Amino acid sequence: MNATALPASNGVSARDRTDARNDRFFRYFVTSTAIFVLVALAGAALSMLWGGRAVLASEGLNFFTSSDWNPAADKYGALVPIYGTIVTAVIAMVIAVPISFGIAFFLTEVAPRWARGPIGTAIELLAGIPSIIYGMWGFFVLMPVMREHIIPWLIDHLSPLPLIGPLFQGPPIGVGMLTSGLVLSIMIIPFISSVMREVFLTVPTRLKESAYALGSTKWEVSWDIVLPYTRSAVIGGVFLGLGRALGETMAVAFVIGNAVQFTPSLIDPSTTIAALIANDFGEASETYRSALVLLGFVLFIVTFVVLAAARLMLMQLSRKEGN
Repeated sequence: MNATALPASNGVSARDRTDARNDRFFRYFVTSTAIFVLVALAGAALSMLWGGRAVLASEGLNFFTSSDWNPAADKYGALVPIYGTIVTAVIAMVIAVPISFGIAFFLTEVAPRWARGPIGTAIELLAGIPSIIYGMWGFFVLMPVMREHIIPWLIDHLSPLPLIGPLFQGPPIGVGMLTSGLVLSIMIIPFISSVMREVFLTVPTRLKESAYALGSTKWEVSWDIVLPYTRSAVIGGVFLGLGRALGETMAVAFVIGNAVQFTPSLIDPSTTIAALIANDFGEASETYRSALVLLGFVLFIVTFVVLAAARLMLMQLSRKEGN
């Protein structure tokens, strides 16, 4: 009896050891992949910081607060591209978020069932268009419209106003942060709307049907039922689009004007960190190249701070919801 039970016991023990060994291997593997990502990110950031050491040695912390960018005089200040990056991203988000919400709610609640699939697929395909195509469209199509129609109207009607007037003062060239923000908004709408659509589909049908049965309108259902239920995921999708807007290069380089001079006006030529690096890196040398590399580090930090803030916001919302 014992003799026949012993081989079975040994067989089970060997299988357990094999499973434990495989489990350890899998754990080490997935841990190493996570560590690899962290090491790669830290290495990229530190390498850019090391590449900008020449500018830090000559400019110091004044590099991050000065708006004086003059390679001929060997003077470098990152305030103008930082300002342009943030302003264009904010303009893009102000335009893209409401439109993305409208698209997502239309596809989940309003559109007929036969149209939801084709329209949703078409919007998602827009995310695969290369950014340089958006830039060329902005340069050849949007910029003439802005120069001939929209910007002159803004100058005539908004520039005389006391508070927002300085934002719309300048010549109607067509380039600037406003045009760049419009192009960026069109680029990030597919990303944000796709995320919103997917999370809106996770709302239980019974919740919405109960609200409709109580007499709620579609607007009330979307604002009081759908958004609270999917709030965390919606915020994550919005910040995903913001991260894309902050780091966009070619689409912005076509339509922002690439002028490194500080201006409060949204219709004057300006620049962003990514556009300045893309336009000038090939011709830069020595200290100028070091300044551009350090700008890349600044963009890395700005994007990291934005995404970290989004993560903290989601954690706070999760705690308030009791998760």
